[in-house]
Amino acid sequence: MDELNKKRNEKKARLSSALVFIILLAIVSMFSDMTHEGSNSIIGAYQAIIGTSPFAISVVSGLGMLIGFTLRLGTGYIVDKTKKYWLFTILGYVFDLIWIPLLALVPENGWLLACAFILMEKMGKAIKKPAKNALVSFAAKQNGTGKSFAFSELLDQLGAFIGPLILSATYLATSSLSEYNRYRIGFLVLGIPALICFILLFTSRIKYPHPEIFEAENINQKKESIFNKGFILFLIGSCLLAFGFVDFPLFIAHVNSLNLFKVEYLPLIYSFAMLIDAISAMVFGLVYDKKGFLSIIIATLLTSSFAFFFFFFNQYWSIFLGAGLWGIGMGAQESIVLSGVTDLTSKNNRAKAFGIFDILFGIFWFLGSLLYGLLYEASLLALSLISLLSILMSSAVFIYMQKSKLGINKNKKTAQ
Repeated sequence: MDELNKKRNEKKARLSSALVFIILLAIVSMFSDMTHEGSNSIIGAYQAIIGTSPFAISVVSGLGMLIGFTLRLGTGYIVDKTKKYWLFTILGYVFDLIWIPLLALVPENGWLLACAFILMEKMGKAIKKPAKNALVSFAAKQNGTGKSFAFSELLDQLGAFIGPLILSATYLATSSLSEYNRYRIGFLVLGIPALICFILLFTSRIKYPHPEIFEAENINQKKESIFNKGFILFLIGSCLLAFGFVDFPLFIAHVNSLNLFKVEYLPLIYSFAMLIDAISAMVFGLVYDKKGFLSIIIATLLTSSFAFFFFFFNQYWSIFLGAGLWGIGMGAQESIVLSGVTDLTSKNNRAKAFGIFDILFGIFWFLGSLLYGLLYEASLLALSLISLLSILMSSAVFIYMQKSKLGINKNKKTAQ
């Protein structure tokens, strides 16, 4: 009896410790997102001000995604081989965040330099993402993958909601300056949450040096190939979803051209999208733990028409409706999709699986960005239709997976 109580207490302590670790890393991500998502809320408009064309804005945004996702395959492989989860996480965060305050140093006609800084920031994400996602996934197995990633995304997007608000307050306080200088000060202010992020990150490393112990290795999963049928179909559905998404910087540049909003209010559009992202991530993450891919099916169907509201009506209501639907899709990508990778792969190959997923996701996102950058000048109708069809096709793949019960239910059982 004493032995049984001891095991129960050990399990309870492990669950509690894993939960605290998830919360701590989520807070790290929250401050990180204040910086780089705050930057994302105005980067398209800033690029336009310093001379970047709409096509170049779309291409740079898509290329940044491609670079960031492509490099993750290599970093994921190295992380799985070396097990240096913390080293790559810390290096990635540092490299991810330092470039945003440096945007304040870009000269008024220096759009090429700004584009270079934007691309460098995406490289930082490539370094950190497989390792950081693997760290979260180890603890997530103790508390439910959907719920754990959804909570991480909730705090993540809380930071993404607060970041643009910080910029709006900064722009209101500097209203007497030129538009260009107000942007520069905004980028400097975003360096403050970045510094807090670094402090919390090192604290997490000291408190939890080996988070991989949260998840026990499953012998049956360890013998399985990473490319099982469920994971392959999951990759196809996710790539179609990536191809269908229009980059937010292109949308913000489009809104800026309409002259509906003053510069200090532009970040609020992105802030609203991130708020919807956070709420939808939590809701769909909880649904995922109960109903599997039904959650991502609902999310993709809801988000599929966002491009029409982005580009056609040019009214306040349509801009915020489009941003809200876009936020639903992003919430699904950042919580349910990460949960799917976790449940469809083994602990031993987790970082590599995230790397494979990321490189394919990034390639298709870039191809979509390249196409939409061209179509923006040629046909907004064609742009919106292609986006809609691609996302609906991804829904069809996830519907098939849900009906066939491919991978998710089986792996959840083996993980228990």
